[in-house]
Amino acid sequence: MPALPFPTYGLSHLYLFPVYQTREAYRQATGQEAPPYDSSKPVKSWFDPKAAESPRRKIIYENVVAYADDGAPLASPDGKPVLEPLLIDREIATRVNIPPKVPGLPDLPVTGIEVPVPLRALEPGEELYFQFGGSVAVKNKELFANLETGFTAHDRALLRAIGEKIGLGR
Repeated sequence: MPALPFPTYGLSHLYLFPVYQTREAYRQATGQEAPPYDSSKPVKSWFDPKAAESPRRKIIYENVVAYADDGAPLASPDGKPVLEPLLIDREIATRVNIPPKVPGLPDLPVTGIEVPVPLRALEPGEELYFQFGGSVAVKNKELFANLETGFTAHDRALLRAIGEKIGLGR
């Protein structure tokens, strides 16, 4: 059974860690200032609070969306989004790297694509797919199938009962 009872939902419902879009959002959520932005490194808007406890120098996250060098999510031969493991330095896993946003000034240049957010494993009945425009989302296969077919057998029985109640017969 999928974790959420919706036909589709955003990828953010699978994130293992909160994502901070701005340095201010990070400060409000954590009560701390974000580490200084390092423009020589990719943007990273999440952190793993337990990574510092790891005895290993590298941390492996089993599931992240795979992205091409141009930032587009990769598709498998069957047309579905690709998941891959992420190997990251422990020190990088413990910190965000969020560029400052200064009103009235252009955004600072960024290096490479943003470090993808680790995802929980998909539940049975969940599947990744590409939404219109190429963004990755999650579908509850059973509920999504109901959207594609329109009325279910239950819906038809309910309409027949209503029709009989108001005298329309069959």
